[in-house]
Amino acid sequence: MIAKNKQEILTALKKSHGLLTKIISMTENELYCIDIIQQVSAAQGLLNSAKSSLLENHFKSCFAEAFESKNKSKQKKMTGELLKIFSIKK
Repeated sequence: MIAKNKQEILTALKKSHGLLTKIISMTENELYCIDIIQQVSAAQGLLNSAKSSLLENHFKSCFAEAFESKNKSKQKKMTGELLKIFSIKK
C-alpha cells in the first residue's frame, strides 16, 4: 500500500470509528434525531473518503501491476474485482 494513501485511509477510518461511537451513544441517549443524522452524514463522508483512497491505491498499485505484467489471468481478475466493486457485475 502506498504510504501516503495508507495514512489518509487510517486517519479517515479512525475518525469514522470515533464518530460511530458517538452516534451509538447519541442514539442510546435518545438525542435529537437531526443531530444524530448530521453525525451519520459526517461518518459517511469519512468512509467515502477512505473508500476513494483505497480505490486510488488499488489503481496505482495492484491494478497497474496486473496490466503491466501482460498476464491475462491477472488482468481478468482485476477487471472482475472492479466490476464487482462498482456493482456492474454481481
